[in-house]
Amino acid sequence: MSLDPRTPVVVGVGEASERIGAPGYAALSPVGLGAAAAAAALADTGADPAAVAAALTVVAGVRQFEMSVPGAVAPLGRADNFPRAVARRIGADPPRAVLDVVGGQSPQRLVTEFAGAIARGGAGAVLLVGAEAISTVRDLLGRPEGDRPDFTETVGGTLEDRGRGDALRSPVAEAHGVLSPAAYYALCENARRARLGLGRAQYARGMGELFAPFTRVAAGHPHAAAPRVRTAAELVTAGDRNRMIADPYPRFLVSRDQVNQGAAVVLTSVGTAQDLGIDPQRWVFLHGHADLTEQPLLDRPDLGASPAAEAAVRHALDLAGTTVDELATIDLYSCFPVAVTAVADPLGLAADDPRGLTVTGGLPFFGGPGNDYAMHAVAGTVRRLRAAPGAYGLLGANGGFLSKYSAGVYSTRPAPWRDDDAPALQARLDAAPAVPAATAGAEGAATVETWTVRHDRGGRRHAVVVARLDDGGARCVACGTGEELLELLDGEPAGAAVRVRPDGDLTTVTPR
Repeated sequence: MSLDPRTPVVVGVGEASERIGAPGYAALSPVGLGAAAAAAALADTGADPAAVAAALTVVAGVRQFEMSVPGAVAPLGRADNFPRAVARRIGADPPRAVLDVVGGQSPQRLVTEFAGAIARGGAGAVLLVGAEAISTVRDLLGRPEGDRPDFTETVGGTLEDRGRGDALRSPVAEAHGVLSPAAYYALCENARRARLGLGRAQYARGMGELFAPFTRVAAGHPHAAAPRVRTAAELVTAGDRNRMIADPYPRFLVSRDQVNQGAAVVLTSVGTAQDLGIDPQRWVFLHGHADLTEQPLLDRPDLGASPAAEAAVRHALDLAGTTVDELATIDLYSCFPVAVTAVADPLGLAADDPRGLTVTGGLPFFGGPGNDYAMHAVAGTVRRLRAAPGAYGLLGANGGFLSKYSAGVYSTRPAPWRDDDAPALQARLDAAPAVPAATAGAEGAATVETWTVRHDRGGRRHAVVVARLDDGGARCVACGTGEELLELLDGEPAGAAVRVRPDGDLTTVTPR
């Protein structure tokens, strides 16, 4: 077909990783890992890497964890301009450098943003890059101070730093002990369990059956952090190496952030790809896309679902003119099981789908490098599709706590750039009525909607319950540590009768 020379294409992908103690381990910084991935992406174009680097007009970076939360520090130092630090190491000096907001949606969202910019003539060639060296930093901090490297780099130059983005955490939930992503997602997971009416053992078995195939994919991936096949029973059976984190999650079901991984993607226009001599057989087109935002967690009618994620994927498929059944590859963001099922359930995707639901092995097994996992998923999708010309691949990237979702549909099949209708979809999502919240100092009879129990390393347990007041149905968050409450939550607590009462600045909960 005849293509506008401004049509965007993915022309190169690259990955890099290190394992502590492995042969060749160099204790690379995030910039070092990002540069290694970027160099691999330039080489993957099949063109002269120096010529591709010189053609870059934008380098956009995914924000590291050490810049993602208020008060976070980089204990070994960091680059003042991550995108330009990577660009400098590959011999590039693009006019524009960008550092994106927080969230696992960022890599796919950047692909969509800059593919659109290329289509509108606002960019010619773009490097997207992200990396984390969390495992290396942790290891180096165990050495004497004089034996630690300094990862500080002063690069200067312009930088469009977009900040951390919208605050996604709930002050009310955090005041009551929801202090980690695992605890947030556990509330969503148990809400899904309650909706489905499944018992504890049956639901745990389902989570294991969902993630066991992911371990098989990770076991074959050269950059996976945990390349080991595990059975469904292994994944959900708590023990010394698989301790409980937040009910219903033992450690093996939790995103693995102690990794050293980097990934990069090169986008160009068709015209630029031709000028650089990049073989059209390496081109992969973005056929469909959508970026949508969910309601704040405690406003959602169903805490175990994500209408925004479902809408983003459906719209991306519609824009691409394809269907779920026609997909050859699928990668659904998998920080926790419910992040997968929030999309798989409404689309009718089963845990044992022969196509698989990941191209990498997923965040608990391949690894969850901060906000950058989906860049690795883009790389894996591109490689798979080049090996199956004309086939379609779906990528779903989640940020926050089922808060932001970016979807992309890819294929080597040539296609013009198509703008999405995400603003209209977002307006409809925003118009959905929110669940009323109880006022501070909620008191009275209530019914359990969802729950979790946090487990610390010392064996102490802390319960968090989201409940609806019997009088009026307002939603409240409460906490407790009493044995009677913990015994209730160890069983089948959905719909159980409880009582909430104010206790200082908090709301506590006990069984009725």
